[in-house]
Amino acid sequence: MSAEPHLPSLTDAPGQLDFEVIESRDARRARISTGALIGVVGLLLGALFFSTTGSADFALSDAFADVQLPTISVPGAPTVAVAAVACLLAAAAFLSGRMRGRERVIAGVIAGLAVVIGFLTWAAAGRDLPFPVANQLAGTVFTATPLILGALCGVVGERAGVVNVSIEGQFLTAAFAAALVGSITQSIPAALFAAVLAGVLMAAVLALFAIRYLVDQVVLGVVINLLASGITGFLFDQLVQPNSRALNSAPTMDAIAIPLLSDIPLLGPVLFQQTILVYLAVIAVVVVWFGLYRTRWGLRVRAVGEHPKAADTVGISVKRVRWQAVLAAGVFSGLGGAFFTVGSIGSFSKDLTAGNGFIALAAVIMGRWHPVLAATMALFFGFVVQMASQLQTLNTPVPSQFLLMLPYVATIIAVAGLIGRTRAPAADGVPYAK
Repeated sequence: MSAEPHLPSLTDAPGQLDFEVIESRDARRARISTGALIGVVGLLLGALFFSTTGSADFALSDAFADVQLPTISVPGAPTVAVAAVACLLAAAAFLSGRMRGRERVIAGVIAGLAVVIGFLTWAAAGRDLPFPVANQLAGTVFTATPLILGALCGVVGERAGVVNVSIEGQFLTAAFAAALVGSITQSIPAALFAAVLAGVLMAAVLALFAIRYLVDQVVLGVVINLLASGITGFLFDQLVQPNSRALNSAPTMDAIAIPLLSDIPLLGPVLFQQTILVYLAVIAVVVVWFGLYRTRWGLRVRAVGEHPKAADTVGISVKRVRWQAVLAAGVFSGLGGAFFTVGSIGSFSKDLTAGNGFIALAAVIMGRWHPVLAATMALFFGFVVQMASQLQTLNTPVPSQFLLMLPYVATIIAVAGLIGRTRAPAADGVPYAK
């Protein structure tokens, strides 16, 4: 968005200047698409109002919690109606074009909360079982963990100007390495080390062909994904599956409870009683933010991603910095891949990651290549995935096939509708050669 000052006239009050903000074409398109999308969702909630009967119960504690919090009951139809009206008002505010900056953020947050509350109220209204809020929150954090690590992988690499479409392939290779080494050694640290090494090696393949040989980075990422799928599938069929007891039975991580904090009702088990990978994901967000915006190395990474020629003229080795960024990003993809095996089920199966690398890439775009925002978008996707799982247990009148594809539908809608055109780093995906 750009602003052009309105020149003061004789009618202006003394000491005051009137500034007229002129909206760019891309910003206007994004605003209108966002408002239209929120309006459509509001109309859908309005239609769901007519099929909402009874009250909706929300259980704040699970059955095994030491401290049992009360179950909240809300009237179904009125709550859905209020949520629909809130969405329509937010949509009208977006379409009017009168909001700026923080006002749009507030309207977007209100609309998002209204959608979640309205939809969950409709799904839980009149059901025999309450909606498990504690399980929803815990599952969101758990499910979002690999997405956060994958999003950080994409942020670090693309901030340096290297598009990373191969997060899925790095996930898959790291998951296979963690399962294999973990099964052989029965050691979680060894499995994590193998996963990180596999992620870095796949990142090195990306860096070699993208930086050294200037291959188209999007095509290269697709090829790496296919390569990872083919290699892990072949090794699984030929090596692992015939010896699954010895080579596909890795140990899994236990939850680590932080004293005192884990005893907090509701939020304690959700935030402070998780596996080491969850804690590493949170720490990684802080480390990446600090590294990119508070260190000299981060300044160089952002410089070669925005204007590599200018960075080269002041003595910064563009290729070296890009190599460093891509390899560092491979560490995060390796940890994210380990989640799918030693972080959860302890075994590997072909194409285990099931498109999570592409969802992480969508979180990078939605998060505007910022580590904190990308992690927030990863939490959003984790929330949708967990919600789809919870709704299946409530016997909601939604086809199970739609619930399974709900996370991917949300990804497409969020990227295409809520974000519109975003500005990537100027040199993102552009090979550099002197």
